[in-house]
Amino acid sequence: MVLDLHNLEMSYRTERFPACSRRGMVATSNALAAQAGLDMLKKGGNAIDASLAAAACLTVTEPNVNGLGGDAFAIVAFQGELFGLNASGPSPRGISLSALKQAGYTEIPKYGFVPVNVPGIVAGWVALSKRFGRLPLPEVFAPAISYAEQGYAVSPFLARGWKRAFDIFSQQLSGEEFTEWFKTFAPRGRAPEPGEHIRLENHAETLRKIAETQGEAFYRGELAEQIDAFSRKYGGYLRAQDLADYQAEWVEPISTEYRGLEVWEIPPNGQGIVALMALNILKGFEFSKEEKQSPLTYHRQIEALKLAFAEAQSSLTDPAHMKVRVADLLSTAWAEERRRLIGTKALLPPRVDETKGGTVYLTTADGEGNMVSLIQSNYMGFGSGLVVPGTGIALQNRGHNFSFDPLHPNCLAPCKRPYHTIIPGFLTKDGRPLGPFGVMGGFMQPQGHVQVVMNLADFGHNPQAALDAPRFQWIKGKEVQLENTVPPSIVQELQDMGHEVEVTEGNLSYGRGQIICRTADGTLIGGTESRVDGMVAVW
Repeated sequence: MVLDLHNLEMSYRTERFPACSRRGMVATSNALAAQAGLDMLKKGGNAIDASLAAAACLTVTEPNVNGLGGDAFAIVAFQGELFGLNASGPSPRGISLSALKQAGYTEIPKYGFVPVNVPGIVAGWVALSKRFGRLPLPEVFAPAISYAEQGYAVSPFLARGWKRAFDIFSQQLSGEEFTEWFKTFAPRGRAPEPGEHIRLENHAETLRKIAETQGEAFYRGELAEQIDAFSRKYGGYLRAQDLADYQAEWVEPISTEYRGLEVWEIPPNGQGIVALMALNILKGFEFSKEEKQSPLTYHRQIEALKLAFAEAQSSLTDPAHMKVRVADLLSTAWAEERRRLIGTKALLPPRVDETKGGTVYLTTADGEGNMVSLIQSNYMGFGSGLVVPGTGIALQNRGHNFSFDPLHPNCLAPCKRPYHTIIPGFLTKDGRPLGPFGVMGGFMQPQGHVQVVMNLADFGHNPQAALDAPRFQWIKGKEVQLENTVPPSIVQELQDMGHEVEVTEGNLSYGRGQIICRTADGTLIGGTESRVDGMVAVW
């Protein structure tokens, strides 16, 4: 079955119709950010300007999952051609396994300065704006600056995530270096409550400096000096020179063909290749629309993802340090060999650690055919627990993803990018850009990509239905979680196949997705996550 974008009837368990428009569309996990993006389109900007306005706004309106000290990736369709951007930062040049061992570490901690890598997000924004943008950054960032300076009302979903982070940090962060986080994000001694008015004035001023200097203040100016001083004061490894040396990297997206669609991802160090490897395994099976709720369908999806993750966890890292070729991982031979391992019983693959995420994903499209798939994250919610005093910059903890094993390809080393969880996706058909898609959420992300693509291509779902459909997530070993909307009969049969199944309510752990697809005649059809505060803003 090939995706039929004119099939807009509600399908299996769909609660909402997809959104439709002609002149522009912005789909994000936050209503304020979606509207900020749409404002740029109405001002004469393009999809890239809209994506940057939404992205900057999300660092203000969802600070519990992304920020100015994080990373970003993007796939852009501009004038019919695809471009990939890797704006993930490397480890500082002054850090090493030997240095950590001498300091008494036996693993890379979650919080503090050790897991702090160079922030890449600002460089990514600037690179996108300079290459494709139409509006100046001060105008693009104006909505985000306004919300940070004047404040906004906290949504119930945001309040819940903010409180979860506050509770964790209150228990685990006790050093003086963490006081600025509590001063910035819990000024009343607690997380903000639903509906409460919150202001992030330091964040506003930092965004203003970034916009006015095209990012120079962040990497080679005043903000870089403040980051350096903060790191030095508390024994961190990040230095001004690490920031000055950093540049976001333009990369060639990688792809595979699946049921007449081309599925695109960013190459490693991101984990998008996991989705492509799993799809390559799965395209050797036949799935009909009626088999969507078949236990064998779930079983094969789970097993394919297990096998893809097992390979990725043993080999993916900064491409300069990888020992296997991307082409080999995407080869027919690799997929056929792994497909033969899938029978009727659950496999026990090599151990893969369950890791939590903390990410935002957005999609934009304009009436000219330009589209953006953009994702950004601080990792593990607010990241390292460190906020650079007086700036609102919450530093990421992406370095926690490095291995402490010196023999592992993903082991910590200076100036190295780790295995990265955040991945933007994109679809084309016969070489024509069809649209951006993504599902944020740690190691759920490639699993979400596979399920959404199959919902579109195998099961005939429209974009909104593809997101609304019940999801599963493989955790580790034979452990699998299923949403409670999955029929009980499937749960029982998967258990009979040897899967260790836990049924849970649909929530953040199953990811948050956005999709925009463009028909051949230019109509935009969008879907947003129904499990959280998703919104599609249209024009």
